[in-house]
Formats: sequence, structure tokens, C-alpha cells
Amino acid sequence: MAAFSIAETRNNLSEVIDRALAGEEVIVTRHGQPVVEIKPLQKPLKRITRDSIEWLKSGRVGRIMPTLDAATVVSQLRDENERH
Repeated sequence: MAAFSIAETRNNLSEVIDRALAGEEVIVTRHGQPVVEIKPLQKPLKRITRDSIEWLKSGRVGRIMPTLDAATVVSQLRDENERH
């Protein structure tokens, strides 16, 4: 973990950012107390396209969509259990 005061962060901003991008935990302090963590943003998720949906559909092996919703299945199991 690297800790920098606000003044150090301001004077060495490029280095501080590079260290965070390299995976180091970077904390900024004010009067010796940690106040901010600098870390890279998460990469945005890849947009779903029609091709990716088709690829997913083609990879489905032996799967069929259920005919009943979960609430109905739970109700049937509960009712069946009560009869026994």
C-alpha cells in the first residue's frame, strides 16, 4: 500500500496514477488520516449484440425452457408435501 499526502499527490499525480493502474493500493491522506483511495475504473462491459445472443443459443445443449414458473413449482411441491 502506498500512502501520499494531498500535497504529494498533487505534485506527483502522474506517478500516483501509474502506481494505481499497476495494481498498487494508493491512499491519499490529510493530516496523516486516510481520506481517499485511488484505483482504476472497471472496464466497461462489452455490449451484447445479436451475434452474441445467437452464439449463446447455439451453445445450449439439451436445455429446454421450463413450462412452469418458479412460484407454481414451489406451490405444487408444498401442496404435494401437505398431502403426505
